[in-house]
Amino acid sequence: MTDAVNLSPEIIQKESQYVLGTYPRAPFVFEKGEGMYVYDSDGKAYLDFGSGIAVNALGHNDPDVVASIQEQAAQLSHVCNLYHTVPHVELAEMLCNLSFADKVFFSNSGAEAVEAALKFARKYALKTSGPGKSGIVAFEDGFHGRTYGALSVTAREKYQAPFRPLVPGVTIAPFNDIAAARQLIGPDICAVIVEPMQGEGGIHVATPEFLTSLREQCDQVGALLIFDEIQCGMGRTGKLWAYEHYGVKPDMMTLAKALGGGLPIGATLLTDAVAAVIEPGDHGSTFGGGPVVCRAAQVVLEKISDPEILAHVVEMGAYLAEKLLAIDTPHIQEIRMSGLMVGVEMDFDVRPLLGKGYAEGLLLLNAGTNVLRLLPPLIVEKEHIDACVAALEAILD
Repeated sequence: MTDAVNLSPEIIQKESQYVLGTYPRAPFVFEKGEGMYVYDSDGKAYLDFGSGIAVNALGHNDPDVVASIQEQAAQLSHVCNLYHTVPHVELAEMLCNLSFADKVFFSNSGAEAVEAALKFARKYALKTSGPGKSGIVAFEDGFHGRTYGALSVTAREKYQAPFRPLVPGVTIAPFNDIAAARQLIGPDICAVIVEPMQGEGGIHVATPEFLTSLREQCDQVGALLIFDEIQCGMGRTGKLWAYEHYGVKPDMMTLAKALGGGLPIGATLLTDAVAAVIEPGDHGSTFGGGPVVCRAAQVVLEKISDPEILAHVVEMGAYLAEKLLAIDTPHIQEIRMSGLMVGVEMDFDVRPLLGKGYAEGLLLLNAGTNVLRLLPPLIVEKEHIDACVAALEAILD
């Protein structure tokens, strides 16, 4: 490995000089990953319980994903969306066959997938109901991205305040509050956007009654229901899609993160009814649906949709819950989870724990101020969970 004494300070210094500082980064430089582990330039191994924020669902350096990228890059990497290519059509077919959807729009990120969904909803309302039906309802503690439309439906003061005015027509309701949502979802609303399981907001799980009520209210007023499964989709909760836990289907769904196997991709899934109002030129993306990332995504989707790995997620989630509940500490207030999407609410600011995790060779995430977020790759085994919990116990002690 490259000498960390020479490399790390140089890279970190150059980053501060040349890269816009929108992220606070850890004080080391990663060089490679393998399975459940990432290695820094000094050769130190870190057990990854963050998955690059739910991206590396198959762990690091999955050989089948790597092979698909290499093979496709050597054959065709980009031609733009003025031409037909095989990989994006095959991926779209897979996504539709495995979900409620009839059509897919490809982009490059979760925020872009949300932007597309919001645009499609307003176009649908205009075409089906005429002008004036443009309102959007979103929910407290939701997170949908930082571009203008996505930021406008992300009710976080610290994110929104410096960039107002935002996209107009957005109202925010309390999460899981059926009465409040019903009051806001009126005839002027074109769309309701919600995470079935909130990620950045603290790992809050929607109740079945709440999502059922949203579906009924949207149908009543002619609004579209959008599920944001960018973080909670792709097998993370033990089912391929989080909405499968509820028996409630959306009109659109946004995906990203795990879908690309580490490469950037966003996808907006929609029904034929919505697709019917979208015409050439209404939306686009130069790189959306590129051959290399779509080929990789096919491999990822095929693997994660395997019933065996979904059953493994359920089994490992139950084991992780058991181990977390056994930690002897007064600081854990609540554990919220579904599958391998876990939030451990503490009675203190958990952000310093991330640095303590680095010292223990453990990568953790927070979700807000006092929630420790665990998002291990779906390939996690009991031995990894044992190591993670042992490190947590040492940190908390």
